[in-house]
Amino acid sequence: MKINPKQLERAMKQMGMHMTHIDAEEVIIKTSDKEIVITEPEVSMVNMMGQETFQITGNITEREREEFSDDDVEMIMDETGASEEDVRKMLKETNDLAETIMKLKKE
Repeated sequence: MKINPKQLERAMKQMGMHMTHIDAEEVIIKTSDKEIVITEPEVSMVNMMGQETFQITGNITEREREEFSDDDVEMIMDETGASEEDVRKMLKETNDLAETIMKLKKE
């Protein structure tokens, strides 16, 4: 059954729904341990009686979430003189900024 888009839009308005297309390049959903990345997304925001919801479709990939920012890494590199690779490796091992600095200063 094919639905006429104009009829669908009219029916949505009658039910108090308003849909807005959002021109997004990428959508990232961050969880405690990973990031869900949606590339080439089609994003719509639906407002129904003041409640906003999002509908997202696209190409989905997952990646491990970085615990520390690039600024954290840079700060540790400045403090210890260690390379970026060594800093990131130690951060994964210790999962703590202060401990990473202490260990890298000992090396």
